[in-house]
Amino acid sequence: MRHRSIAALVAALVAGTLSAGAPSPRAQAADAGHGGAPPAGSAPGPGIDLDTVTIPELQARMAGGSLTSSALTAAYLWRIRTVDPKVDAVLRTDPTALRQAAASDARHRRGATRGPLDGIPVLLKDNVNTRDMPTTAGSQALAGSPPGTDAALVTRLRKAGAVILGKTNLSEWANFRAAKPTSGWSAVGGQTNNPYVLDRNPCGSSSGSGAALAASLAQVAIGTETDGSIVCPAGMNGVVGHKPSLGLVSQDGVVPISAEQDTAGPMARNVTDAALTFSVLSGGDTARSAVAADLQEDSARPGALRGKRIGLWRLPSLGPEVDALMSRTAKKLRTAGAEVVEVTPPYQKRLAALEFPALLSEFHRDIDAYLATRDGPRNLAGLIEFHRTHPAERTCFAGQELFEQALTSPPTTDPEYRAMRAELKDLSRRSLDETMAAHRLDAIAAPTNPPAWTTDCARGDNDVIPSSTPAAVAGYPSLSVPAGFVGELPVGLLLMTGDHRDAELLSLGAAVEHRLAAWRAPRYLPSVGSGPTG
Repeated sequence: MRHRSIAALVAALVAGTLSAGAPSPRAQAADAGHGGAPPAGSAPGPGIDLDTVTIPELQARMAGGSLTSSALTAAYLWRIRTVDPKVDAVLRTDPTALRQAAASDARHRRGATRGPLDGIPVLLKDNVNTRDMPTTAGSQALAGSPPGTDAALVTRLRKAGAVILGKTNLSEWANFRAAKPTSGWSAVGGQTNNPYVLDRNPCGSSSGSGAALAASLAQVAIGTETDGSIVCPAGMNGVVGHKPSLGLVSQDGVVPISAEQDTAGPMARNVTDAALTFSVLSGGDTARSAVAADLQEDSARPGALRGKRIGLWRLPSLGPEVDALMSRTAKKLRTAGAEVVEVTPPYQKRLAALEFPALLSEFHRDIDAYLATRDGPRNLAGLIEFHRTHPAERTCFAGQELFEQALTSPPTTDPEYRAMRAELKDLSRRSLDETMAAHRLDAIAAPTNPPAWTTDCARGDNDVIPSSTPAAVAGYPSLSVPAGFVGELPVGLLLMTGDHRDAELLSLGAAVEHRLAAWRAPRYLPSVGSGPTG
């Protein structure tokens, strides 16, 4: 795939979607009778289905006067009030959301909109600083006064005219506290549930962001990832998640684990919305350009995947039903003209052995620096004492073994640590680069997640999911799109490619999403057996 800038891709997404006559795959699925997400009456205006509408479609309606941001924002607030009690994805809504929407409506009337996100409601994971709402990372330790300033990415969203709708629950401390945590649980927010089957887990740590999108509680959401924390919740909740190349989205004002791997990124119900949001997060230009026709060729047109080479990394450890789904996925991609070859990226055992001890050292350094900017515990030692003395922090699981190990880990100035991180960077990049070069690949694909496990505080997670690790450690981009179902439970397809090739990855992901057309709305089932492969 030839190089394309982020700005050019976004321009193509906007222009291509606005001009396209065909409905999106999600809209086609809803029209075919696969929808039915409750409750009825949630649409903000005639003909708008919040499950399937895209940002360009919303902007076209706002430009034409048949929709306002105020009506759209009110509809999402209504869904949060009426649907979220089943899911527990949203911690709090922003009391200024409707005022933000009214300001956007005024800009639309003046013809002074700020781009595709102007007036679009966005939920933020609650480890992203907001000056006017608490930012807790799910812990009572940070539940006092809000941060003094917004995170840099929030500043960009506000500048783009997005409506900050509220904050989502997360796995407390982004799943970096206990040896056996339960994803989607925090002392501040309790347990977030998977909208497809409510006793199943939403994965983490961006649990609330993924579940909120599946339940259509916002148009887009922001997640964060160190290794798997955007893409796994996206896959397990049947939505799209993009982990950008390291450094493209500022981490200033985001509760950290490791500066060597952390990044925020967009989560959405379709690749188009993810790409538009990523452009804002990364400071991209959203001007239209002459490559609008290329987007249609790259996504909706029948030949979009012809000649693309995709390496399939099967990961049979995720079970025979997931493997069977990958076989069906490969068949669909081949039928669309893609060349799919089976691959096994090297060095995975060594990466698994090195990553965790490196993260311990980095967490100690980076969390101390972050805590120094907030009211509450001033360093990791103080944080450990807080959790030891506050019973609310132990109502699901008691452990803080990772905190304790990080406190005694080698400092990041230690030569042993430096050698470890250098080897991690080298092997992770070689793992992907060598595989892609050897097979002349546009991307590597793998299952994003197993079917969601039953949430159980006593047992903890069942989440050894290796597919996210190579791109996460290398700092390369990855993108999860819906692949299908095992029974009632969604499974994602994870696409990975080379460093700073986010635009190419999003374009390929849009084509794969369109070909697989795998989405269906959640039914909020209370429980279900493993069920047949779907």
